[in-house]
Amino acid sequence: MRISQLEGKRVALWGWGREGRAAYHALRDRERGSKNAGVPECFPARLTLFCSVAEAVEVAALGDAGLQVETELTGERLAAFDVVIKSPGISPYKPEAQQAMAQGTQFIGGTSLWFSEHADANGNLPNTVCVTGTKGKSTTTSLLAHLLRAAGHRTGLVGNIGLPLLEVLAPQPAPEYWAVELSSYQTGEVARSGARPDVAIVLNIFPEHLDWHGSEQRYIDDKLSLVTGSHPRVAVLNAADEHLRALQLPHSEVVWFNQLDGWHMVGEVVHRGAQAVFDTSNTPLPGRHNRGNLCAVLAALEALGLDAVALAPAVQSFRPLPNRLQMLGERDGLRWVNDSISTTPHASLAALDCFAGQRIALLVGGHDRGLDWHDFSEHMRDNAPMEIVTMGSNGPRIHALLQPLADEGRFGLHAAGDLPHAVELARAALGAEGGVVLLSPGAPSFGAYKDYVARGRHFAELAGFDPDNISAIPGLGVA
Repeated sequence: MRISQLEGKRVALWGWGREGRAAYHALRDRERGSKNAGVPECFPARLTLFCSVAEAVEVAALGDAGLQVETELTGERLAAFDVVIKSPGISPYKPEAQQAMAQGTQFIGGTSLWFSEHADANGNLPNTVCVTGTKGKSTTTSLLAHLLRAAGHRTGLVGNIGLPLLEVLAPQPAPEYWAVELSSYQTGEVARSGARPDVAIVLNIFPEHLDWHGSEQRYIDDKLSLVTGSHPRVAVLNAADEHLRALQLPHSEVVWFNQLDGWHMVGEVVHRGAQAVFDTSNTPLPGRHNRGNLCAVLAALEALGLDAVALAPAVQSFRPLPNRLQMLGERDGLRWVNDSISTTPHASLAALDCFAGQRIALLVGGHDRGLDWHDFSEHMRDNAPMEIVTMGSNGPRIHALLQPLADEGRFGLHAAGDLPHAVELARAALGAEGGVVLLSPGAPSFGAYKDYVARGRHFAELAGFDPDNISAIPGLGVA
């Protein structure tokens, strides 16, 4: 659905986070542009916003007489609108949304609006690369943009990585390429927009966000809808992932990475088929899994018609992203690593693998989404760090699961009430001999923090670093 198609419809916004604000400003900017051009309004001048009481105070300061704010929400109230533009963090599977849908209300997001606005007359999105996956998608998207820019192309780095798509609706001059990160909250929006990305990368699938999706299978289906529903021209898929190997995509060309006849790793060296291309051992990419995802980026560059072999060495100038296996530095004889974006047990395991053989105090736990930690526990039998500190609402559940192994002497186990307490326990556990304090919680930050960025900033502050200096995402936006 394009913005112009909102004409004559009753429209509401649901959510006033950054995505909600981006949707509001996109609509109002389009309205002002139409008026200035002498064109009749092509969408509703009156909007209704559903938000919290605290947010309503902020909204009132806008002084927009055409914006009605409501802080109580029901399915019947949502059903009064033809279209509800919701923020990504709000699940369409909530009972209120389902009730309104049953009565004909259409729910869309800013992602859907952006893709509809950018598609050509045939629904195609030339030179647009979408990236998703349970872990590694932010670094992969950023690396893609970095290599495109290294080739001299003006590129937009946008989406779930930290810049809502509707904040870059019509940049001037327009970029030659778009590198778009999509979460599982957004992938279905692409399919519903009717737009067809040029290239779509899917890195991996592990259970996550079950509270939003409602079940593991629905999470998988929603995540994979980027390739099963939007039919990209080229789908770049990880041959090492069982969910991806089972896919049948008759409407797309499929290019596999992590496969011997394509882009893959042999030790630390990236290969294209039998050809050794680039040694990654001294690159700034954090973790072997991110070095492996370089293969996905190179496959995508080839799908765009670019010389990926020639561009591969430009990874040396890549700047790692904050909160993703981020080396903060050394304080008090300890090295501090911020992996706050880790929201699944699999991500915590990948982080541990990066520091194998070192003295590690791992901080795990956060918001409890009901994910299964048994696989994590099994890995701790033979691949445990020296110390594990549990915290957050799911901390007691993780702690109870790990306690039998700790009783066997496989690692030290400590229970913390919050992150400051966890840092204090980690310092004491590693002691004067030093080591690595690794925040890789394997769980979201909801409740204790606004988001994983706020959690990472607090960790940096507790470790003795300036949080402002570690928070900026290199290359975000159009450049």
